[in-house]
Amino acid sequence: MPTLETIERRVVACRKCPELRAYCAEIGRVKKRAFLDQDYWSRPVPGWGDPRARVVLVGLAPGAHGSNRTGRVFTGDGSGEWLYRALHRAGFASQPNASHRDDGLVLRDTFITAAVRCAPPANKPTPEQRANCAPYLRDEFAALRNVRVVVTLGKIADDAVHALAKEIGTYCGPRGPFAHLAETVVDLPGRAGVTLLASYHPSRQNTNTGVLTESMLDAVFSRARSLLGPSPAKEV
Repeated sequence: MPTLETIERRVVACRKCPELRAYCAEIGRVKKRAFLDQDYWSRPVPGWGDPRARVVLVGLAPGAHGSNRTGRVFTGDGSGEWLYRALHRAGFASQPNASHRDDGLVLRDTFITAAVRCAPPANKPTPEQRANCAPYLRDEFAALRNVRVVVTLGKIADDAVHALAKEIGTYCGPRGPFAHLAETVVDLPGRAGVTLLASYHPSRQNTNTGVLTESMLDAVFSRARSLLGPSPAKEV
């Protein structure tokens, strides 16, 4: 079974979607005016966080001028601002802001990843691009042995996680339609009763229009916290 470190190296070196690699490189060459003095990451973005995490967050894909610039998922854009503030309020993050990979942020009992690892044009990855990234998510789930709750941020992430659950696990009941705070329980290899908890994505499109509010996002992580059992025993 690959380790998280091995998966990270494979993700960063991935060239399965040359059109996305070219797109990300071009974004990093042209840059956004506010970031003209910065070097863009412009490579696939790996997951990150606590290797003993009981909560796993799955997003859509890197933002063109967020994760594609900083090299860390949900870091450096409006979506990340909302997400990390909520994680901090819920006790899953050491600080409420995430600006770059060396900003001192520490995730507690939480690991964050994405359905697609390269920034796609218009945030709309193709089915082929989603399929190319699926093995990385499968390997991360295998490596994260303590997972109890999976928070899916948006429908694309939700579909990716449910496709994985159908591949490697067993549903404990029917899957309902995607909706904010929708829950499905699945048995994964070696981990029975894992809850898949859906959330609207903290995109600017959702947060600026009130589709997702801070209280709604807080409710997601409050529910995730309530679903967790006792903390895993620390190794001596």
